[in-house]
Parts: sequence; structure tokens; C-alpha cells
Amino acid sequence: MDTLHKKKKSIRSKQKDQKILVMTAVAAERDAFLRGVNGDPRFDVRLAGVGPAAAAANTAHILSGDGYDLVISSGIAGGFAHRAGVGSIVIADKIISADLGAETGDGFLSIDELGFGSATIAVDEYRFAEVAAGMKKSQLPVHTGSILTLSTITGTAATAAHLTARYPDAVAEAMEGFGVAQAAYIFQLPAIEIRTISNLVGPRDRSNWKITEALQLLEQASSLLKEVLS
Repeated sequence: MDTLHKKKKSIRSKQKDQKILVMTAVAAERDAFLRGVNGDPRFDVRLAGVGPAAAAANTAHILSGDGYDLVISSGIAGGFAHRAGVGSIVIADKIISADLGAETGDGFLSIDELGFGSATIAVDEYRFAEVAAGMKKSQLPVHTGSILTLSTITGTAATAAHLTARYPDAVAEAMEGFGVAQAAYIFQLPAIEIRTISNLVGPRDRSNWKITEALQLLEQASSLLKEVLS
């Protein structure tokens, strides 16, 4: 029996008893997720705060006090045009801190290129495949790819173009995923990131944002997740 098959069997055997920490940035996202899981005791939904530093600190604080089997970063996000449109669900196959590095005269250098570590955290292979396959069975638009974490959300077409060129498989950007995943990594726990798209990455045009609809979709996505992880 290969290692991945053993892992799948082990995860399935304890899924009904697993404890899942879900971190959202703000209360509106938390409440939407809670409505979706509808009292399922496996899900402990907490506030991460806004930004990667707050998310890492708050997630680590919670993980230090109780036992969890899986950590999920969730909420709404901006989607990259032609990759994840408004009204879609995105699931990360990698979580990337997109602005962790240095500016140079020749462009941006990631922390990887500087030799100081890695700006990428790989999500749990089995959990990602399980969730992606389960959600894609729904009639909802579901996309997979890298989700970028930034401390400053993109507000111009130029920055959106730079990010698209640097991370060609990116589907969305948000502000907390890398912090949540970094804390999970320190505690040797699997992490995934699931978000719904409220707006496109680029110039800030709040008249085109669909926050209410994205929160409603987040509720649907969390309801699907409850079934996928059953």
C-alpha cells in the first residue's frame, strides 16, 4: 500500500471526529461560514484579523491552546480576470506571499530569489484534491490555482499585470492566507485556502464589487465543504 493511499485511508477513518479550525478576516465572513456549516461541531470558526501578521499571530495563538486536525483560511477575495470571475469559488493549490521580497532596479525579487526562505506554502495534497473534486461536482463555478497573500491589496491595472506575469497560475489575491498557513505549518498541521470572489483584481471600483453576493456564495461553499469533509 503506497504512502498516499495510507494517508487517504487514515484521514477518512477520522474525518467524522476531526476538529477543523477556520480563520476568516472579519465577522461578516465568519458569520457566512457559520451559516453554511449550520452547527457542525467539527468546525471552529474564528477571526484572524486583517493582514498576514494578524492572521499568523491569531492563528498561532489558537493552535497553541487546543488540538486541531486541519486549518482553513477562508473569506472573500479579488479574482484575476479571465481566471476566476466574480461569483466563483477558488481553492488554493499553493499559498504565496506575493509581496515578500525586495524591489530592485530590474524588478521584484522574491524572498526565495534572495535566499532568505520561501514565500510559498504548499497546501495539503490530499485535502486539496478532496475538496476541489467535491466542490467541482456542484453546479457552481470552481477554480483552482495559487492564491496570493498581499499586505496591500492591488488597486491599479499595472500592479495587476505585474502580478499576473509573475504568478501565471494565480486565481485570486487576499490578505490572510499565508499568515494562517504559516502558523499551521509551524504546528505541523495541514492547511488549505478557500475563498469566493467579490471583485476583480485591478483598479478599485467599488460600484462593481459584489460583497453581499460573495458572502452568500461563501455560505454555499462552506455548506459544500461540510459535505465534502463528511
